[in-house]
Amino acid sequence: MKKGPVARWRTNFLAGFAVLLPALITFALVKWVFGTIASVTDLLLFFVPPRITHAGNGDGPVYWYWSLFALLLAVFLVATAGFLTRYYVGRRMIEWLDLTLLRVPLLNKIYGTIKQVNKAFTSGKKSSFKKVVLVEFPKAGSYSLGFITGEGDPEALAKTGEKLVCVFVPTTPNPTSGFLILVPEDKVIHLEMSVAEGVKYIVSLGSITPEFTPPSAKGLEGRIEDGE
Repeated sequence: MKKGPVARWRTNFLAGFAVLLPALITFALVKWVFGTIASVTDLLLFFVPPRITHAGNGDGPVYWYWSLFALLLAVFLVATAGFLTRYYVGRRMIEWLDLTLLRVPLLNKIYGTIKQVNKAFTSGKKSSFKKVVLVEFPKAGSYSLGFITGEGDPEALAKTGEKLVCVFVPTTPNPTSGFLILVPEDKVIHLEMSVAEGVKYIVSLGSITPEFTPPSAKGLEGRIEDGE
């Protein structure tokens, strides 16, 4: 049956939307990330008169090219700080700044907590996201994808009498927020997918499924390769 003009238009629109959707989402995410970072890095423009950096003769938003300049300036300053830490004078300056922030009331609580979290995520000794797992969450019978981040603390172990592991269950499609739950080790189902595959699975709302070969199929493939 020949389609009418409205039906053809709808078909073309849906086909074009499906093709362009990944690009639109990518550009939207880039714009959101740039805007979020710029809201902080724009503070580095304090030495430039607002009438130059802002629209409306200083009363409007920051021009995008000035925000880009501030972002590049921030990258330069971070790289400079990293370079200075390679030398004694730079390390002493960082230590002095560290001690100063830790002595300021209220600010020391926030800074100390953020520093501990940053140390946990940047430590080269162990990975923060160690393993992708399934846990029964938010209720029994329904499973959520999570990442093992460490062992439960000694107090929780002593009071529950069970060996617990810390599992971070991220929200989707934004995996930067989520829930930290302590789960008995024997209630955790370990998956073979990598951490990168797990993040991709969450961000894609489950539409990108990592490849998986069941153990029985693996054994069959091995026998075929051996010529059995």
